[in-house]
Amino acid sequence: MHKQAILTQLGYGLTPSTEAQLDRVIAHTVGFENVEKHLIALHDALKAYHGFVAFSSNKDYFKIKNEAPSSEMIEEVNDMILKWSAKYKITVEKVPNKNTYYVIGYKS
Repeated sequence: MHKQAILTQLGYGLTPSTEAQLDRVIAHTVGFENVEKHLIALHDALKAYHGFVAFSSNKDYFKIKNEAPSSEMIEEVNDMILKWSAKYKITVEKVPNKNTYYVIGYKS
């Protein structure tokens, strides 16, 4: 997938800054070529639950943000994220005390 397509699908503008950030995130995502198509599909699926995939502002990783409006939906979305991770062999790391996960990469 073209870098510009990834940025557009995640809702980012095409600027030198966002392209540079994407390059850093890709470099830090182990096996990115095995992650990218599943990441975009997850982003699309999370929209219905007020969740999304974005760049982390703290680290050079993609983050999965769960902003579901109720505690039941938050649990459901967290389960969805963990099942997605297991199904596609993608390592995620939960951010302590938040409903956010970093995408670390593909586990072979």
